[in-house]
This record gives sequence, structure tokens and C-alpha cells, in this order.
Amino acid sequence: MTFDALQTESRTFPAPAGDWNIDPEEHARLLALAEADPVGFWEDAARRLEWAEPWHTAHTWSPAVPVEGGAEGDLTVPEAQWFVGGRLNAAVNCVDRHVAAGRGDKVAIHAEGERGDRRSITYADLQREVSRAANALTDLGVGPGDRVVVYLPVIAETVVVTLAIARIGAVHSLVFGGFSAEAVRFRVQDTGAKVLVTSDGQFRRGQAVEVKSAADEAVAGLDHVEHVLVVRRTGQDVAWTPGRDVWWHEVVDAASDQHEAQAFDAEHPLFIIYTSGTTGKPKGLVHTTGGYLTHASWSHWAVFDARDDDVHWCTADLAWVTAHTYEIYGPLSNGLTQVIYEGTPDTPHRERHLEVIERYGVTVYYTAPTLIRTFMTWFPDGLPAGHDLSSIRLLGTVGEAINPEAWVWFRTQFGADRAPVVDTWWQSETGAAVIAPLPGVTTLKPGSATRALPGLSAKVVDEAGAEVPRGSGGYLVIDRPWPGMARTVWGDAQRYLDSYWRPFAAHGYFLAGDGASWDADGDVWLLGRVDDVVNVAGHRLSTIEIESALVAHPAVGEAGVAGVADAVGGQAVAAFVVPSVPPGPVADVAAWRAAAAALREDLRAQVAREIGPVAKPKHLVLVPEVPKTRSGKILRRLLADLHDGRPLGDVTSLQNPWAVDQVAALLRDGTTLAPTTAPDQEATRA
Repeated sequence: MTFDALQTESRTFPAPAGDWNIDPEEHARLLALAEADPVGFWEDAARRLEWAEPWHTAHTWSPAVPVEGGAEGDLTVPEAQWFVGGRLNAAVNCVDRHVAAGRGDKVAIHAEGERGDRRSITYADLQREVSRAANALTDLGVGPGDRVVVYLPVIAETVVVTLAIARIGAVHSLVFGGFSAEAVRFRVQDTGAKVLVTSDGQFRRGQAVEVKSAADEAVAGLDHVEHVLVVRRTGQDVAWTPGRDVWWHEVVDAASDQHEAQAFDAEHPLFIIYTSGTTGKPKGLVHTTGGYLTHASWSHWAVFDARDDDVHWCTADLAWVTAHTYEIYGPLSNGLTQVIYEGTPDTPHRERHLEVIERYGVTVYYTAPTLIRTFMTWFPDGLPAGHDLSSIRLLGTVGEAINPEAWVWFRTQFGADRAPVVDTWWQSETGAAVIAPLPGVTTLKPGSATRALPGLSAKVVDEAGAEVPRGSGGYLVIDRPWPGMARTVWGDAQRYLDSYWRPFAAHGYFLAGDGASWDADGDVWLLGRVDDVVNVAGHRLSTIEIESALVAHPAVGEAGVAGVADAVGGQAVAAFVVPSVPPGPVADVAAWRAAAAALREDLRAQVAREIGPVAKPKHLVLVPEVPKTRSGKILRRLLADLHDGRPLGDVTSLQNPWAVDQVAALLRDGTTLAPTTAPDQEATRA
């Protein structure tokens, strides 16, 4: 079985000449090395790090195979190891070694709060703060292998405590600061965490939001939680449990800033990161130290062309894997200066990101397609004048496949039509980028993540595991182990096998869960989650392609497409469209509704022109917002459930749970978007 890939994109942008970390000649060398000896390639990458003890075995791999003497279908759980026998410390690699090299005065982090408060922290400062936090955690009884859950906003303390946990060999699990108590409790309970780190409150959209009570609810009755470590952020009065609760400023700030770091085995767990969604139990993916840090550090250096004078800004919330890899471990292991920002992009106004870029001279700006599309709705005539963005030399996107029109807009508006856009494909499961352009090498195509990086390999296959012909689509798989791969699902090895390895066990392929096509050049185009593909009259259509056709219309800011039940064809295309501007005059309801009806027909025609009549949405609803996860991914299955009237799963952990009620009301009442101005939606942080 293959997927129909109907959309075409002919625009190309050759790699600009210049002094890049990887130029065409070096790229050819790396590809040859990786093809001849992929393990040797990753050994070279690992040598970029500081090891206390070298490895004796670079890689071992036990694939999923039938259990000898077992029942039919019984498979062994696959097991990968990288750099066996090697010992290192992640925090030392991100902080101490730069100080030891005489670079302690270099700024590691520019931390900007939503209120405008700012801190610039040098590598020497960071070493002292991480050491204090490490000593404080040790005094609270945390040791190697213990789990610590971190429930904080994007503030400097979040980076400090994450590195401190790694420094002492404990295992961190970061949780988005806006999650409900229920979502936090699941992660605390599932990990068996000894300590929860939280804050009294956080600043979000101009308000001081109290958080401590949610943390208290999350740990209530959990005997394994010995302490709640609280950062004073907003100064609010909060409930306090003596003996359990401790203030950061009383135990961390008072601790010694001298700490002797211990080295840990390369396969020692570094962190647990949970998948999110509205259905099913989140999976706690376990990443280990040596392989993950090797993949994170090398891919950051290669994909983002890391340079000593860079100011790197990854806009992701620190709880997402995007930030783990390209906001903490990647940039810091490479000794860069970076920006972290606490607030939302429209607080106190919609030009906040432009101000931050100008203030710090950001050179690399890495964000999500959903935020780019939001900028397009905020600034339909282009970015406002008055902000100097000339420092930007490289742009990046992550999260979902980016629509071609959003890609071009991003390059034009933020990159002055000169900065390359590196569209990266990877997942929490992969640890770091797998498919991505190299800015000094790759001919870029708007909407394509291009090809697997050197040392990595991906294929597009049918359900039997055979490669599909060029120009068609199928399942995206990774066909050999890699250092950054998640080693297991915390406490559930069987789920690790069943979710990722069982479907293509005969071939040894990792199933990413995404559909993709590849073009005649071998470049990969993501088609969305396999479960999101719409089957219309025998054609398996990509929701991403239909959404891209809709977003190409100047009146559309964002679109979510889902397959819904249809009595005739089995499934039909339903499009939920967020207008970039009101379709008609807001003062005249009748005229507005007539304009909305005309827009819907125009959009159907747009899809028919761009892709073909088979993809034309049967249902098209204008909505204020589409529901998204906290990492910015549109919940297409939730849209289908809303349309078809099926029960919904847990929606409390969505970025915008109110969007569910909005869409449900529009569907129930049979109306279109109320005649108001364009929505003032909260854009996600990658």
C-alpha cells in the first residue's frame, strides 16, 4: 500500500556559497565515510565530546527477532548500545570544559522574562549556578539514577536545574509549565520521582499565574516524592508543606559553588521525555547520555552551522525535546551563546520576537511552522518596519511539515530572502535531527526536509517494507540504529517493541509513524501522521498537502484537515480553516456570511487547482483556531472526532483547549466563524 502524493513544488533555492562548517567537498567525504562505516562515522562525532574514559565497543545492536520456542508473533525487545565502556558527564561537556578552555567570560544564556527582566549568564556563572544546584539536590537526597521532574516555565533556573540533575547522574523529566495537575501527576507517578521542581507561579500573557497549587495536587499522596523544590518567580503567597517543600533561594543559593562532577557510563539514563496527545497513555521515552549527546552536539554543529559568534534562539518550551536538544545540550555542548524567552510571542505586543532578535543580535532563529503561520496572520502585509533583523543568517523550522507558502514567507520576511531555511524532521523518539538540509550544501525546496543527514538513513516503504517508487508515498522508516535513539519506554519495554519495531521487524526498521513521499531527486516530503491520511474513493491523501494548498490562499492563516465519516465514499475531506482576515464586513452579518460562503467555495476551488478534484474538501468550516498540542501540532484526529460526534479524550493538556468548544459549537449550530476580527490566538513555542 502506498499514499498518493499529488502536490508539486517547483521552487528551489541553491545553497549559498560561503564558509560553512560543511561544504560540498566535506559533505562528500562524510557521506563516503558514513556509507562505508556508519559506526566509525559516529565514533568521530563522539570524539568532539570530552570523555573521562574512552569506550571499548562503539556499538552493539540486538534487533527484534522471533523468540526461540515462543508463540507465533513473539519477538525479542530490541536493544541498542553506543560507546560501551565510555564514561562522561553531560553537564561537564556543556559547561565545565568551556570554562577550562578559558571561555568562562563568554555569555552562555541571555534569559529574557515576559515582563522584560533580563539576565546574561556567562559560562563561568553557569558553572557556579549548576554546581550550587547539584550540591543542593544531593543534600535533598537525590543521587545517580533517581528521577527528578521539573515543572517550570522558560527561565534560567530551568536550564540550571536540568544540567544539575544531569551532573549528579540523576534522570530529569521536564514538564511544560502550563500542564494541568493531572498531566504532571502522571509523569511524577510514572517515573517514581523523588523530587518535583516547580515555581510559586509564572508570567504568561501579562498575568502572574499561580502554579504551586497544581504542583501540590500533582504530588498529593505520592510517598516517593520526598521534596518539592520551589523557585520564587512571581512572589505570590502559596500553600506550604513543612519538611517537604523547600525554597530554591534558601537551599540552592546558599549551597557551595564548588562541585566535583562524576563521570557516568555512556548508557546511563539522562532523561525521560513523554509523548503527548489526547488519546492513550503517554510514553516515557528514555534517552541515555553518550549516544544522545553525540547525536545532539554533532547535528547542532552541522545543521545549524554552529559558529563561535552565533547567538542561537530556539523558541521551544524547555520541556519539549526540541529544546532539550537544540536549546540545552546542542548549543551548550558547542559553547554557543543562546537566548531563552519566558513569554508568549504576542505579550505585550505582537512584535516581541522581533524586538528580542534585534536586542541580542540573534543569528540563528529556530521555530515552529504554527508560529510562522500565526505571524502571517498578524502581519499579512509583511513584518512591520522598525526592527533590525539583519543579524539573522540562518532560519530553522521544526514540529510539523511546513507549508511551502509559509516556508517562502519565513525566508523572505525573517531571512531577507537570503538566509537558508533548514526544515528539520525528527521526533522525541529519535533524540535529534534525522532528515534535514545542510545550509552550505543542500538545494532547498520549500516544504521538504530534503534528505537524511550523514550517518543516518531513512526510507519510504510500503506496508510490506519495500521501497516505494520515487514520486509516491508510504511509511517513513529509519533503517538502521543511530546514537540518539530512545532506548526504551520507561517501565514498558513491550510497548517500545510494539510501537516502533514490530510493524517492520522482519526488516529491522524503526517505524516513525509518519507518512512521507520522496521525489525524483530522493528528497523527502512529510505527509503527516499515518493515522491522519484521508482515504477518499481509493486515494490515500495527505492532510499536510491539502492544508498547504489552503494556506497558499492569501485569505488563510492556518488550516487543519481531517478524514471524516462519509456514507458514500467511506471518508471525506473536512477542512477547518482559520482566516487571516475577516472574509467580509463585520458590521453586516448577512454580507459577512455571504462573503464567508464565497470564500469557502473559493478555497475548495483552490485545492482542486493545486492538487486535484479528488482532494477538494467536502466540508469546510471557518474557525477561530484549530486545537493543537503544546508542541504546536494540529490535532487532526480530534477534529475528526468533533465532526463525527465521537467521545473526546483528555484535552486539558492542549495548548488551546478552548478551541475544542469553539469548533464543537460551530459544528453543532451549523454556522461559520462568527463575524469578528481575525483571532488573537496564542502562538505556540515550537
